[in-house]
Amino acid sequence: MKEKIKTAKKDQTLTIDWKKIHSQLEAAREKLEQGWQITDKEKEKILKARTKALAREVKEEELAAEYLTVTEFMLADERYGIELNNIVEVYPLKDLTLMPCTPPFILGIFNVRGQIQTIIDIKKFFDLPDKGLSDLNKVIIIHARGMEAGILADVIIGIRSIPVREIQSTLPTLTDIRAEYMKGVTSDQLIILDVEKIFSDERIIVNEEVV
Repeated sequence: MKEKIKTAKKDQTLTIDWKKIHSQLEAAREKLEQGWQITDKEKEKILKARTKALAREVKEEELAAEYLTVTEFMLADERYGIELNNIVEVYPLKDLTLMPCTPPFILGIFNVRGQIQTIIDIKKFFDLPDKGLSDLNKVIIIHARGMEAGILADVIIGIRSIPVREIQSTLPTLTDIRAEYMKGVTSDQLIILDVEKIFSDERIIVNEEVV
């Protein structure tokens, strides 16, 4: 991977070949293991390459910490987001099987390549307007607290990276239950859900007992 860095002179760039640097470090390590005597000049060259590589790794870690990557989707007329590291996959809604003796927000179960997944209708969980099911509905399979389940989405918008500094704590228009299960909201009113908190709610556990 090559990286271009602007210099003080106009229209002049310095190209850093990171792949070459890592190859040089590896070659030096192998020579040392074989008993090769390294010179002071070569030591200095290796140390500079190592410093550049470490600095780049630290910079990448800092950038990752400054952004939150989410999958953005629609529920009713509102936009929501779930962190990408909680998402297993997005799957079309099909072959839905309804389940008796479950809360209204448990839509049912469906088969994903031989694995049975429970589908949670977040609109009903949050008391949002229900538009019914359509061909656009997708199921976001999420993993949290050692469990997997599907969350019903009206429409998938896409993947988005959000600067952490732009995430606010809440919106005055949110109901208490939605505010309880959110990580934050962006300036353009994208609500970021906290799936860890949703999966810790006792109501999510399906009651199979027939009353």
